[in-house]
Parts: sequence; C-alpha cells; structure tokens
Amino acid sequence: MPQNINQPSNQIRLTNVSLVRLKKGKKRFEIACYKNKVLEYRSGVETDLDNVLQIPSVFLSVSKGQTAPTQDLAKAFGSKTPIDDIIMEILKKGEMQVGEKERHAQLERVHNEVIDIVAGKLVDPRSKRVYTTGMIEKALDQLSSHGGAAHKSNEGKGSGTATPTHGESSKERSKEMHTWTGVVTTKSAKSQALDAMKALIAWQPIPLSRARMKLRITCPTSVLKQAAKCPSRKETQEDDEDGEVEKSTGTVKYRILSYVEQVETQDIVGQEWEIVGFVEPGAFKGLGEFVGSETKGRGRVEVLEMAVTHKED
Repeated sequence: MPQNINQPSNQIRLTNVSLVRLKKGKKRFEIACYKNKVLEYRSGVETDLDNVLQIPSVFLSVSKGQTAPTQDLAKAFGSKTPIDDIIMEILKKGEMQVGEKERHAQLERVHNEVIDIVAGKLVDPRSKRVYTTGMIEKALDQLSSHGGAAHKSNEGKGSGTATPTHGESSKERSKEMHTWTGVVTTKSAKSQALDAMKALIAWQPIPLSRARMKLRITCPTSVLKQAAKCPSRKETQEDDEDGEVEKSTGTVKYRILSYVEQVETQDIVGQEWEIVGFVEPGAFKGLGEFVGSETKGRGRVEVLEMAVTHKED
C-alpha cells in the first residue's frame, strides 16, 4: 500500500548557492543568491534582484529549506515593510557566506585591485618612474612575510632600557604603526591600498615615495577670504579616493591649501595670490575645477613639473 510523504509547505530545497545572513530581532534571516552576484549588487554593477536571488524569499534556514514566517518578518522588519525592501536590507547589511573557491576568487580580485592602485600612486623618488605591478607585488610580499617578525621585534624593543633619539623613535613608531600582513576581503581595496602605501613608505623594501605634481596656482586676492561653496561628490570623488584628506568647506584660500601637500612658495603679486606647491595627481582635476568655479575663470592652475614622466618598459 503506497504511503504519502508529507513535506512542510514552507520547505524549499536549494543547492549551489551563496548565502547572505542577517540577525535582527533575535532571529537570523537568510537569502539564497547566485554565486558572485552579491558583490556585483553591492558594488552597483548588478541592479536587478532577479539576477541576484535564486528565489525571492527570506529563509530562517536555506540548508533546511525553511522559509521565514510572516510573523517573524513583521516583528523584525515592521509589518508594513515590503518583502523586496527586506531582501535589499539583508543584501546590503548581511554577512555573506561563500565557499572556498569563491572566497579565493574574491581575495584574488581584491589583491589585484590593491596592487593596481598602489602601482599608480608610488614612484621611485630618484628617477620619478612608476614601478611595475610585479615589483610592487614583490615588495608587499616582502613586507607580509616579515610583518609578524617586525611587529614582534618592535614589542621586544619595548622592554629595553636604552633611550632612542627623537629621529630614531619617530621612524620606529612609523614602522610599528604601518605594518602589512596581506589583503583581506572584509575591507575595501582602496582602504587597503592606502595601508599598503603607508607600510611601503615606512619600511622602504624598495625606494618609494608618493607621486606628486608641481603646480603654480594663481587666484585673485579679492576671493581668498570668501566662503567656499560645498563641492558635489562628483567634484571630489577622485580627490577623496584615498580617504586621507577631508576637504574643508571654509574660505577659498583654506580650501586651495587643503589640496596642496607641500607648499614651496606663496606670495601676493599685484592683485593676485600665487602659490607653488606639490599635489597628488589624483587631486589635480578637483583642484582645477574648484579654482575655476570659485574664481569664475579668473584663477589658474599650471603644471610646472609632472612627477611621473614615463613608465618602466
């Protein structure tokens, strides 16, 4: 006599998925996504939820095929919150569970992006040439292989009785603060590239310095003390990609100086304020747009010297 097999109505079996989990209201909710699509959605490459989700449902346990009851969703996210909004919140804020192959692929992508960013921003201070990505990668490998030992060495030095000179102590503090142990997937490539650059400059496995341009900036003295207009994100996104400097919304003069890393000279010539200094290449466009906008075309930004003249063959 055949027997009926009873299955719970809220059970859905899914395989070969990437899970995104979010704990809210004392419950853990999960969604089942296609592999590699979560990162594309979070970065803005993919915007269609149908291409991200294997099924448009929220689960308590994907592995058991147990969907989340409506009461639990209402209690955690609010009774009037649409299911699509709940899914998007889990996608944006949840923790992604990936397999070993996906984790390795993700790590490799972030690693390559970090290397590309660093290679474009550091130069040989003597020749002003950029290094190849291979040379930067090898230098970072040296730091990561010796990073732990260097850190332990610094800790050991702390128990000594000798008093270092001011210059020596500053260099040691810089090295201790800026260590490099390798790329991780939990931080953005840009922030990790900044950490990598600081470590490379502090430890100097090869001669390195930040690439800079020498500029002459001319501005009418009549606008120097005027309040600067707050720039749009489009105007400053290239300047702020390192996350190093937050541009001030003070006077025009203060804002111009905030772009300049090192001032060589500044003077008043007739009715114009003239400053010569060094600026990172990434800040050049934003500085030019700012000066042009605030001075209504009366100010100028001239390139006196390009820090990076040519690339290695």
